[in-house]
Amino acid sequence: MHIICTDLEGVLVPEIWINVSMKTGIDELKLTTRDISDYDVLMKRRLAILRENNLKLHDIQYVISTLKPFPGARDFIHWLRQRMQVIIVSDTYTEFAGPLMRQLDFPTIFCNDLIIDEKGSIIDYRLRQKDGKRKVAEALQSLNYKVIGLGDSYNDISMLRQSDFGIFYNPPENVRKENEDLKVVKTYGELRELIGSITDYNF
Repeated sequence: MHIICTDLEGVLVPEIWINVSMKTGIDELKLTTRDISDYDVLMKRRLAILRENNLKLHDIQYVISTLKPFPGARDFIHWLRQRMQVIIVSDTYTEFAGPLMRQLDFPTIFCNDLIIDEKGSIIDYRLRQKDGKRKVAEALQSLNYKVIGLGDSYNDISMLRQSDFGIFYNPPENVRKENEDLKVVKTYGELRELIGSITDYNF
């Protein structure tokens, strides 16, 4: 029995922080887990930038409200969910994910939480658990699932390597070159074909 664990940003929807950067004009917010492998370093810098520029949760949520899934992403998720269970495993936050999940017809998502003060400022973040993406795949394997992992960034690598079948979806060149043994696909059509060949399901 197969189950899909897929990243969210970069695979199904645009990168939230890149769009916040574009909206605010703060260039450094363009950096993501495609650029910086240490998630804690990345998030602490993001939080510092928010403080320095007096940006609050509602400012980020406004940007998110303008985002739409990538063309074909909703149909791809619908196609998957007709055939197997799908879990989105993301380093985003509950406070960010709602509008995007609505547009994807509310698949299950495992993500993290933000710590917000009384003024609406984001003062810290709380991981669901350390190395949570890999541990989701590991836990599902303990339940006798064959895990297919989808991701695009440094923070997905441990999940992809733990999975029975790890697949990069449109990774940046630096991530791809450092992990040349992992399969790479560039379209949802290619993903459908590859998942069909892995599972031997009649698609």
